Amino acid sequence: MDQKYIRNFCIIAHIDHGKSTLADRLLERTHTISERELKAQVLDDMDLERERGITIKSHAIRMDYIARDGNNYVFNLIDTPGHVDFSYEVSRSLAAAEGALLVVDAAQGIEAQTISNLYLAIEHDLHIIPVVNKIDLPSAQVDVVKHQIIELLGCSEEEIISASAKSGAGIDEILEAIIREIPPPRGDVNGKLQALIFDSVFDSYRGAISYIRVFNGKIKKNDKIRFFNTGLDFQAEEVGILKLTKEPKPELQAGEVGYLISGAKNVQDTRVGDTVISQSNPADAPLPGYQEVKPMVFSGIYPIVTEDFEDLRDALNKLALNDSAITFEPETSKALGFGFRCGFLGLLHMEIVHERLEREYGLSIINTVPNVIYRINLTNNTTVEIDNPADMPDAGRIVSIEEPYIFAQIITPPDYIGAIMKLGQEKRAVFKTTEFIDPSRADMQFYFPLSEVIFDFYDKLKSVTRGYASLDYEFDTYREGKLVKLDILLNGEPLDALSTIVHVDKSYEMGQRLCRHLKELIPRQMFEVAIQAAIGTKIIARQTVKALRKNVTAKCYGGDISRKRKLLEKQKEGKKRMKQVGRVHIPQEAFLAVLSMETDK
Repeated sequence: MDQKYIRNFCIIAHIDHGKSTLADRLLERTHTISERELKAQVLDDMDLERERGITIKSHAIRMDYIARDGNNYVFNLIDTPGHVDFSYEVSRSLAAAEGALLVVDAAQGIEAQTISNLYLAIEHDLHIIPVVNKIDLPSAQVDVVKHQIIELLGCSEEEIISASAKSGAGIDEILEAIIREIPPPRGDVNGKLQALIFDSVFDSYRGAISYIRVFNGKIKKNDKIRFFNTGLDFQAEEVGILKLTKEPKPELQAGEVGYLISGAKNVQDTRVGDTVISQSNPADAPLPGYQEVKPMVFSGIYPIVTEDFEDLRDALNKLALNDSAITFEPETSKALGFGFRCGFLGLLHMEIVHERLEREYGLSIINTVPNVIYRINLTNNTTVEIDNPADMPDAGRIVSIEEPYIFAQIITPPDYIGAIMKLGQEKRAVFKTTEFIDPSRADMQFYFPLSEVIFDFYDKLKSVTRGYASLDYEFDTYREGKLVKLDILLNGEPLDALSTIVHVDKSYEMGQRLCRHLKELIPRQMFEVAIQAAIGTKIIARQTVKALRKNVTAKCYGGDISRKRKLLEKQKEGKKRMKQVGRVHIPQEAFLAVLSMETDK
């Protein structure tokens, strides 16, 4: 197909600004889907996406459109997520496109991730088409939002398209603007094959399926191909285009987006960001890949049933294929047995992976307390990095501990600046600056310790601002902090799965809270259970789960008191002996309790 009739674009926006609904209208207007197939958020095909109303995976789909000039155009749309945890999906989509629709909610205006995604698009040299969405809302402030976009982009008001993805208003103008504004792909059809893998999915019958954008050359069915970075050779068993289902084609040419089934059975073979080249006439260099995704939050995942360990390994391997941000390696815990230490982008990402493992693979698993990577400077002038409190060196060998900080951008109405400053103080934030975008919106910038943000910061921010504030963040640097390892002991034995690293000023409060939570959750045993929080050898908090107690004196009617005392002493000795050999059963809720950091009622 002639490249001048191809347009590759994506949709970028803050969460809940109407990306998926706009994608639905574009599919409907180009007759890519029939009325029978049409449903809300048609590209969000994962159950979790539909339940939560968010996009987790980016999706690609091809549309055919007959323009006003009478020509037939091919649009390749790549829908992207909006949540801060999934911004890596956005960067992958941008690398496969030449243009982007920047969607802004007419009621909410410019928000934190609108700005960060826009900067990502500008870095990839994409042409931006600004769209004000939801103009039919009673609370829409179209003129105000247009002014914000002009300030941000430096465009003219005529370039901004007013639309309503819900009612379909402005959809034709968007389609025509895509043809007019977004440049066609520039690739050499007769050159050496270079195709970028921008996503992968695993099919239990076909193996690894790669979603590719061909930049140069062409790829045909049965071609001998090679993955540049891994150096592995395969054969193109099937190539085709992505509609709602996969449609096989004889070949894909430069500029086209489609899929490739190469017969790769190992999930690690088709890495996202790799370049597909020809075996017989290989290209000299790979295409520029994506920014390497670095996990920020680490947690142990353990099967509740030990026999499920291999099933968990297989499930993680398959998930890692189409979610390149997951990292995992085997680890063992005294309390939980064999499992994996997994890296995630944030707490929502961790929740999504946990739910996908349970739903899609039928596994029952436990997550341990999430942690970030700490740098520890030792007395022998070496530095070690740890993401698991169990690996923390002895206090006598530690000179200093450094923790990761993030640069956070919070956009909020001015009424909530005081509440956000107070929340920042609670979370040990370093305030940078406040700038006013317009009289109704302030851009507040902070440096936060990442460990303070991963638990409940997002929820608390939404709570203190009644949902009006938006947050975006990126990794900044490591800074030294007064950090200590907090251990939880059950009857004097450390429970490694509940160990955590906290700031010394918050250690007492955290210890008290954990002990209170565990006292409520650990069932009563036949013996007394002491729950203690300790820093090194110093106990800073304690709660006791009282023993279940049989009334051994029930049959003693009257008589000498010494007889009753003798029976009680005998019972006491039995409980002491039981305490030495008995094991405390810890329910899964006890591990999850650590995550619920809300103030105790």
